[in-house]
Amino acid sequence: DRDADKKRIEELLEEKMVLEIAQKQSMNESAHLGWELEQLSKSTDLADSEKSFVFELNECASSRILKLEKDNQSLQNTIQELRDASLTSRESSLKFVELEKENQQLSKKIEKLQNQIEKEKQSNQDLETLSEDLIKDKEQLQVSMETLKADKDRQVR
Repeated sequence: DRDADKKRIEELLEEKMVLEIAQKQSMNESAHLGWELEQLSKSTDLADSEKSFVFELNECASSRILKLEKDNQSLQNTIQELRDASLTSRESSLKFVELEKENQQLSKKIEKLQNQIEKEKQSNQDLETLSEDLIKDKEQLQVSMETLKADKDRQVR
């Protein structure tokens, strides 16, 4: 039983490491997407409301990432406590089942976060397209206004 428990513990530790790697990749991707969003907001002439919307999205994603990092750190501390305390195999099995459930919950949260980031990225692309269209419309209106002004001046003369 102890050998089976040790084997299960090793499997869970390996699975936890895989989840941590996936979480770190997700956090790196989130940070990169945040940087891209920041670059987009700097390079386009968005209205103040659009900039605040992008800022709020970045803040929301950052806070969720921080929460996931804290949860992950908590799990790592718990695993270390289990190693240090040398719990009996039955207690450690129960604890690892609990940790496995927490890891599954974290995986789901990471997946939700990735989906939200994709939605935010699409939303920002839509905003950028809208902004470009508005800039084009503004330029066309300025050209039309200049033409009308010139015609008016000719009529006045």
